[in-house]
Amino acid sequence: MLFCCSGSLVKKWIINKSGGVLMKLSLRQKVMSVLLAVYWITIFTLAHRPIPQWVYEAQVSDKSIHFIVYLILVFLLWFSVRPGAKVNWRKAAVWWIVLVMAVYAAADEITQGYVGRQCDFTDFLADMAGTFAGLIMFGFLSFWPGLLAVISISIFGITNLARADVSKLMPVGDAVFHIVAYAALTAVWLKVMGSFTPHHRRDVKRLAAALAGPMAFLLFVKASSAALGRYFQWSGVLVCLAAILIVAVAGQSASLASRTDDSAKTPRRKDSVSS
Repeated sequence: MLFCCSGSLVKKWIINKSGGVLMKLSLRQKVMSVLLAVYWITIFTLAHRPIPQWVYEAQVSDKSIHFIVYLILVFLLWFSVRPGAKVNWRKAAVWWIVLVMAVYAAADEITQGYVGRQCDFTDFLADMAGTFAGLIMFGFLSFWPGLLAVISISIFGITNLARADVSKLMPVGDAVFHIVAYAALTAVWLKVMGSFTPHHRRDVKRLAAALAGPMAFLLFVKASSAALGRYFQWSGVLVCLAAILIVAVAGQSASLASRTDDSAKTPRRKDSVSS
């Protein structure tokens, strides 16, 4: 299967052009390759099983699911192969990625016909739309901003793809999704924010900035849900706010502890040098 090629990335060796020395894959590549393998196997398995009844009851937009699934897939695939590079359409690597995604998407649709599901060409188009949307984004965004964009698009799409009230159909699953999604969003936002926010900024201002981004996005998602006529519970909003607050405070506390530890070590180094 095509997703088996992701596992081989962990064993692959890369030539360091500067010195001609063979180097193992970076930690990020190893992590991304493992996540890619797990994710690819999971979506392949789910795509070849009967559609759950709750999906019909929730009146989920099938094409939105395909778009989001392949957006996540191409993110994992691209940053497994090129963890520190943006997409360059003049390079062969990106077109190999497109070819792999297109072949897999076509094979996925064709084989679904053998397990009692419908082979739909428009699903293939939605898959490729997610693929190209991701690759275009990754031409402008590096790893962490790209991950933030993927998480944001996924949250917005999943939150608004069902016409029915998912919190009543799957109360536990809906709560877990919102906790994990907004916790991940806040954690990645902290990582991105750290690249642009001066470390000397006061802790209160840093915490305010850490909360402002995810909370503004939550407000945007829920306002969009209301405008689109989608159901949402205020209890779900509180769950999201709790996840954002916990991760933001924990992240800022860890940052403060790290800076305190560094400042405590600095005088010792100076004293040792003077002596």
